[in-house]
Amino acid sequence: MSFWSIYQHGFARVAACTGHTVIADPPANAEAVLRHARRCAEEGVAVAVFPELCLSGYAIDDLLLQDAMLDDVETALATVVAESADLLPVLVVGAPLRHRDVIYNCAVLIHRGRILGVVPKSYPPNYREFYERRQIAGGDGERGGTIRLGGADVPFGVDLLFAATDVPGLVLHTEICEDMWVPVPPSAEAALAGATVLVNLSGSPITVGRAEDRKLLCRSASSRCLAAYVYAAAGLGESTTDLSWDGQTLVYENGVLLAETDRFPLGEQYAVADVDLDLLRQERQRMGTFGENRRTHAARTADFRTVSFELAPPATTDLGLRRRVERFPFVPADAERLALDCYEAYNIQVAGLQQRLAAIGGPKVVIGVSGGLDSTHALIVAARAMDRAGRPRSDILAFTLPGFATSDHTKDNAHRLMRALGVTAAELDITPTARLMLKEIGHPFAAGEPVYDVTFENVQAGLRTDYLFRLANQRGGIVLGTGDLSELALGWSTYGVGDQMSHYNVNSGVPKTLIQHLIRWVISSEQFDEETGKILAAILDTEISPELVPGEEMQSTESKIGPYALHDFTLFHVLRYGFRPSKIAFLAWHAWHDRESGAWPPGFPEADRGSYDLDRIRHWLEVFIRRFFAFSQFKRSAMPNGPKVSAGGSLSPRGDWRAPSDGTAQAWLRDLERFDLTEA
Repeated sequence: MSFWSIYQHGFARVAACTGHTVIADPPANAEAVLRHARRCAEEGVAVAVFPELCLSGYAIDDLLLQDAMLDDVETALATVVAESADLLPVLVVGAPLRHRDVIYNCAVLIHRGRILGVVPKSYPPNYREFYERRQIAGGDGERGGTIRLGGADVPFGVDLLFAATDVPGLVLHTEICEDMWVPVPPSAEAALAGATVLVNLSGSPITVGRAEDRKLLCRSASSRCLAAYVYAAAGLGESTTDLSWDGQTLVYENGVLLAETDRFPLGEQYAVADVDLDLLRQERQRMGTFGENRRTHAARTADFRTVSFELAPPATTDLGLRRRVERFPFVPADAERLALDCYEAYNIQVAGLQQRLAAIGGPKVVIGVSGGLDSTHALIVAARAMDRAGRPRSDILAFTLPGFATSDHTKDNAHRLMRALGVTAAELDITPTARLMLKEIGHPFAAGEPVYDVTFENVQAGLRTDYLFRLANQRGGIVLGTGDLSELALGWSTYGVGDQMSHYNVNSGVPKTLIQHLIRWVISSEQFDEETGKILAAILDTEISPELVPGEEMQSTESKIGPYALHDFTLFHVLRYGFRPSKIAFLAWHAWHDRESGAWPPGFPEADRGSYDLDRIRHWLEVFIRRFFAFSQFKRSAMPNGPKVSAGGSLSPRGDWRAPSDGTAQAWLRDLERFDLTEA
């Protein structure tokens, strides 16, 4: 198996094609289909979708009733079948076909010299500019039948699924234009019956606003059906007697636009994307209501017929990856989307804390402020929660608790921020108590030896939390947690009497890579005054560090635990989709191997824009696997309450993630061993 082939990682490449139709000239249109097909084959496309009635032309009205033209369509169809015998893609071609004394508007599925089946249009429109019922019969009642075509009887009906035997999860269903505009589209039933890639051959003349309507319907269908939706509309060459055409092509997957082409093209073009069949399967497995809906509609979905075929994709060829992979899946690179995500995430946290305080009698908030990102963000969430509740910020009791390695820089930032926000601020030095504890337990550090082990670190982390809880007891407050989702995933926290514990944790659903952008958004949206914004900006420029080990060089969290960029990438795909480590490595390489390729989130510092080769990706992926699956679950099983923030998921044992605390990581490590993970 080749690590570099998309077909080894659950993807299937699809194309939505459009071009220049020649009115009522099937041989010319067949040649156009074959040009597209050959080009798609060279690019490893599994499914190529063409516009409605592309072999005859859509806007030819009563010419559809002419035998000479219909004879030519069948001849052109035979040409496409014969000439595509050695080509990879399943071709989904539009053609008018005679059957039982009527004409149907059909999608013909062709693969490697064989007609797999024919699907008629269910609902030919007969309103406004459409008069299809004059020539075309409705196919909605056609189930379980066959049609004579090319000298053979082939499956015919709206109840057909086309499944690739050698590409798990690739199951096609076809509908035609108007079929997706009705309240219950054929594709909805097909998805419940098992179809994962829904295709639509469309004529669809363009009028103002219709392109957005098509996108809305395609997006909605892909989202509701947990499927891919591939849409191809007619373009140049169609009759402009009363209408015009824009050749819109779209590929959606589970509500996400993967690819589209410019409208009103001058020549042939196609939208190509790699559909993630694993993602669709995972979504259906997780969303139990999908299966329940299938059972409700079993009378209509149980009798779908499946036509099997062998795709024989290039499983050892590096075809690249034709889809956008976010470097930071928790942090969209689109500026407008990121701003909305930050607005929602921040206010989810604020509203969650406000409600918790109101529900338990309005206690004060006790928080430890280190001058780092996590505690800074938790503090500005608490400040806004107090503002919304009409309470003074002085009800926030903020303590900075310096230890053996606390730098003047971070401590100064903590004091400046507390003053700027107007909270009740204090400093409590934990080093005397830490020295006493280390002495009483006989730790070598107490005797002057430079031993900075986990005990040395956790004495400090534990004392900070212990002090905060006792201060909360003394002053009528609750301890506000600051640890984030990424730290919970890696177990990078001190259990029990440590930063793993609090009364309520507003950051538990926020990954490390998002927090810096939340703080940037707080600054740019002027949630606080200008001075506070300057202090927040200074904190953003500080390296992430636990500041537990003394020495001249700052203790770097990421040099020890690994880059949070990669860990959050892995966390998202494990938690949200349950992907295999080998697939995550494949995606991570495509996202991270070239710093110049792809978009970065707005405001991300130029100096921090790095890249990772496959060796580093694999190394830190193994670290994540061992820590996430085999080590840190016991900490998550006892984690405090806190709001879920990201659709990527949370790690609450009461919410998105339930797992045994004594599990192993062997299955995930074995998956990585299946491939030779070396650079291409």
